[in-house]
Amino acid sequence: MTSFDRSGVALVAGASGIVGSQLVKTLLQHDWQVISLSRQIPSQKDNIKHVVVDLLDARQSAEALESLNNVTHIFYSAWLNAASWAEMVAPNLTMLQNLVSNVERNAPLQTVSLMQGYKVYGAHPGPFKTPARESDPFIPGAEFNTAQQLWLSNFQRNKAWHWHALRPGVVGSAVAGNMMNLALGIAIYASLCKAQGLPLRFPGSAETWHSIVDHTDAGLLADATLWAATAEAAKNRSFNVNNGDIWRWSELWPQIAQWFELESAPPVRLSFRALFNEYRDVWHALAAQQQLVEADILRLNDGQFADFVFGWNYDMFGDGSELRRAGFTGYQATDEMFFNIFSQLRAARIIP
Repeated sequence: MTSFDRSGVALVAGASGIVGSQLVKTLLQHDWQVISLSRQIPSQKDNIKHVVVDLLDARQSAEALESLNNVTHIFYSAWLNAASWAEMVAPNLTMLQNLVSNVERNAPLQTVSLMQGYKVYGAHPGPFKTPARESDPFIPGAEFNTAQQLWLSNFQRNKAWHWHALRPGVVGSAVAGNMMNLALGIAIYASLCKAQGLPLRFPGSAETWHSIVDHTDAGLLADATLWAATAEAAKNRSFNVNNGDIWRWSELWPQIAQWFELESAPPVRLSFRALFNEYRDVWHALAAQQQLVEADILRLNDGQFADFVFGWNYDMFGDGSELRRAGFTGYQATDEMFFNIFSQLRAARIIP
């Protein structure tokens, strides 16, 4: 079990996402003071301080962040979507720059934690070298994770604080309403199949069926993030963060089907987005019958991220040993991660 030997004042950008929300819980469990940033006033009330700021606005950022003179650690997992990868670079880099440059001016900053992904290895356009390793060079072309790290490492030089970057696989979480939650998308799909008396057919190509995708439990990722924020060995380094095991979909999918008491069926390329729209009325009736908390399937998950993941017809995994060699000892069996998430979703009446 990895231990964390000190606490501080955490400023969390992206606190409402599947990564940030679990990180906030973990920080609070370890007696950290937490401040969250958002562009709008959060709809859910909790016991942490919220700062409303548009990080794209330099003047507003300077005004809103000036009073945060006790922040010791920045945890950055915010991001802004755009029509293309190239268009995402400028706004996402600007947000990080406005945050870090303003906070470090007035606060006793120790660490900036940057959440990334396998896009730094070129995973998003198509097949790439696997297992991806932190020593692999960046690829040419526009990609905001790379731009952020290059800026952050240059900006940090000769300063007292340090940075680190974390690169998870596909993140597993029981947070509902987040469109990038693959486990929730699978759980909704399985629930619909069960209601219709259908087997759980794999929704990707034959190539995807035999591909490897590594996964990262949100709780494990939060633990790794907190470890990196407090460990000497993590200073100014990047780490892949995955559960620590490797599965092909051809092995994992039948296990998921068995959990839902369904037969597993061979792959056929399907769109979760199209299915969720087509079965919107079916879910509405199912929610009424089973007393589920949300009757509109599209408010839970729109299926687009699942379509993205199941559209990968190549391996998508990284070597997670660098993190363990540096001192983090966490591990999570991926099949058990999915089962735990499904159980939580069922207990919360999100799925029947």
